[in-house]
Amino acid sequence: MAVIIKNDEKALAGARCIIQNWIEAKKNEVLHFITDENHIKEADIFELAAFECGVVPKITILSSDGIQSGEVIEKMKGTMYYSDVIIGATHYSFITTEAVDYALKKGSRFLSFPMHTNDNSSIFEREFIRMSPKVAKSMGKPLAEKITKADRVVVKTKKGTNVAFGIAGRRAGIFAGSCTKKGKVASSSFEVYVPIIETMTNGVVIADGSLGYLGAIKSPIELVFEAGYLVEINGKEDALRLKKYMESFGDKEIYCAAELGIGLNTKSKCEGICYIEDESTYKTFHIGFGRNIALGGNHEARGHFDIVTHEPDIFVDDIMVMQEGEIAK
Repeated sequence: MAVIIKNDEKALAGARCIIQNWIEAKKNEVLHFITDENHIKEADIFELAAFECGVVPKITILSSDGIQSGEVIEKMKGTMYYSDVIIGATHYSFITTEAVDYALKKGSRFLSFPMHTNDNSSIFEREFIRMSPKVAKSMGKPLAEKITKADRVVVKTKKGTNVAFGIAGRRAGIFAGSCTKKGKVASSSFEVYVPIIETMTNGVVIADGSLGYLGAIKSPIELVFEAGYLVEINGKEDALRLKKYMESFGDKEIYCAAELGIGLNTKSKCEGICYIEDESTYKTFHIGFGRNIALGGNHEARGHFDIVTHEPDIFVDDIMVMQEGEIAK
């Protein structure tokens, strides 16, 4: 279904914000905006904003089929890297595909900017994109450094979450919208992330935030992990929705816990409307399932999605770094 833009000027200002503040595009750089048939009007707005900013837009409109699995994107592998910046603005994220990895190695910059919203509103109009990348980086840097040096992360919540992740040898990074370095991937998700060891997640998560593309969690879901994989999904209607969604991938590797993320965006709200905003929200953490190759991991699957939970206590090698969602001083 096509996106409804309520205020063209606000959406145009949002697109300019991405080009000027996130990408920091230089005059005459080529920006390849890859989107799908659900977001044609937003592509038009991005093109106009690009011309206003003195850069060269290249627009590709894809069919929605095959994006989540990466099949459509892999066919573009040989041409994507010709642009200075690639903006992945399809309905579903394709940040973790091999084609992106290839373009990065050739020197392109890549910004993952999935346009999915559950109410068909435009992401260009949402307040969270006004968050300063520099402020988010400053917030996240101490966390990322501590995680990179550690072997283990434990997350607990008052609702009953108690889960451990193995991270020895894995490097934590920061996504903060910033897309300024050649050969680097950037994301519209503002977070500290780490590609966790794929066979070492154990414990229970009581998820109460959002189910990524599926929207807000109305009633908490119990997620049980053993040896890196999700083995039980317990709860009411939302649990059934999640089970059905995961089964739809037709791939047992989608059940692998492959990423731990900690939200950094103080302008985000976890409302279940925009999944990239949900997982960015400060005072939340999320677990990414499925592919994690472009994040620095080793796991391949037919997709990637995140489940968000509120107000975590986070311990890095037994040292508390976050208490009820607030970064420890």
